[in-house]
Amino acid sequence: MSVFKVAAQNRYAIVITEIMSDPTPQVGLPNFEWIEIRNTSATAINLQNWRVGDGSGVSGTLPNFLLQPDSIAIICGTTAAATMQQYGRTLAVTSFPSLDNDGELIFIRSNTGATVHAVEYSKLWFNNAVKSDGGWTLEMTDTKNPCSGSSNWKASIDARGGTPGIKNSVDGTNSDQTAPALIRAFATDANTLLLSFDEPLDSVAAATASNYSVSDGIGSPIAAICIAPLFNTVQLTFSTALQANKVYTVTANNVTDCAGNVISAFKTTTVGLSVRADSTDIIINELLFNPKADGIDYVELYNRSNKIINLKELLIANKSSTGVVANLRQLSLQNMLLFPGEFLVVSEDERILKRQFNAKNVSAFINISSMPSFPDDKGTVVLLNNTGAVVDELAYDDRWHFPLITNTEGIALERIDPNTSTQNKDNWHSAAKDVGYGTPSYQNSQFRIDLQVNGEITVTPGVFSPDNDGTDDLLTISYRFPETGYVMNITVFDAGGRPVKVLQRNAVCSQQGFFRWDGLNDQLKQLPIGPYVIFTEVFNLTGKVKRFKNQVVLARRF
Repeated sequence: MSVFKVAAQNRYAIVITEIMSDPTPQVGLPNFEWIEIRNTSATAINLQNWRVGDGSGVSGTLPNFLLQPDSIAIICGTTAAATMQQYGRTLAVTSFPSLDNDGELIFIRSNTGATVHAVEYSKLWFNNAVKSDGGWTLEMTDTKNPCSGSSNWKASIDARGGTPGIKNSVDGTNSDQTAPALIRAFATDANTLLLSFDEPLDSVAAATASNYSVSDGIGSPIAAICIAPLFNTVQLTFSTALQANKVYTVTANNVTDCAGNVISAFKTTTVGLSVRADSTDIIINELLFNPKADGIDYVELYNRSNKIINLKELLIANKSSTGVVANLRQLSLQNMLLFPGEFLVVSEDERILKRQFNAKNVSAFINISSMPSFPDDKGTVVLLNNTGAVVDELAYDDRWHFPLITNTEGIALERIDPNTSTQNKDNWHSAAKDVGYGTPSYQNSQFRIDLQVNGEITVTPGVFSPDNDGTDDLLTISYRFPETGYVMNITVFDAGGRPVKVLQRNAVCSQQGFFRWDGLNDQLKQLPIGPYVIFTEVFNLTGKVKRFKNQVVLARRF
């Protein structure tokens, strides 16, 4: 028995390898929730008095059962046990956790109370809209890599919807060669920090206080604790207190993940004491309410204050037809900070936004399980703090888009001036074409920078050679204007004054940007060498018109 006891205390000796969290609609397996475990050690392990649990509690104890090396067992509730036995050895427990469809933390705990393995799965891990809707399991790919989260889990590809009791359908090699990353920190009080990492850590290295330091005289902590069950959070205690309204940098060194990879590039983050957001501390800065058919809504927020705000204390909502605030959604279930001058993009699936837009700041995105409804014609976005006070509110209208745009699908509305009233319709404009009609996570294309700058068009280089040799293959047409709201037409004329290429027609522009020409005509054929004129006409609805002529030479190298 002593051999079994020693084996039972090793982290990852037993791992959760498959999760059936949403058995309906049924594909081929019974309509029950269950998990599958595997003994990855070289020693048999007695599971007597082990338990499984989630964030809301733990099950009753497992029976006296000896799980042999490289063997599998199914764990489920007592009602499901008789049915699940047809798929392999099945162990029933009372109070089996109710597995959330959208995802949650599930763990298995030894008879001594030690967490042996934990998984915080998500519906997004399926990466398949049909399978995430129910009837399919999530399967671990490589059981020798139990710490890697989403990168080591996939939707089952077995026709039945899962593989209880047998080798996973996605089984394969997927070793962890990526160093852990410090993703955020939070001050629970002036002397205590919680550091969050992107994967479980080696608990010994993570609990070494000298591996951490904080800037501005705070120094190293007097204590460090790696927190179960995921072991991806470290609590630090300091003798020197943090000051209010001050941003600090925290650094982690020599911390390793469970595969032995040492933290390297991503080992610092910012932290500070947070305060509650008041009116217009955080503003609604950009909104996509009419996405493409394969897109989703998003709301971009901007912290225009000098305060550090905890996103856990903010909610996003809309208004009902009677004008009542409704459909409140908490921005974060975890403590997460938004610092002065930072952007935050709120949506249901950041992966879709990052595919469709240029996400310059990939860490500025946050997912919530479901967004409030924002209709395509008009609606209301409300941002509140956790006391119910309105921080910012926008009643938008599709007619605020630039009038010459006939189809606004997939085009975001951008705030022009963060210091001008949110509800002023003249403070909103369609995102520019040259940024892909949206700027989630970074400064708006229609942001006012300098209203005194004279408008100009420049072309570079003066001589270009579109022969794909890697030198001056493209002509860049750059623009800069004193205000937003301009539309641009660009036409290329040859030396005889004949139009040979319509480069842009009715392109909505930001204050500055560029377009490029590859030297081809409208039929996508090469043009002869010689001089050409780039004729640019810029206008807006108030009657302002600007026209520019820039001469260039098209050459080729032989």
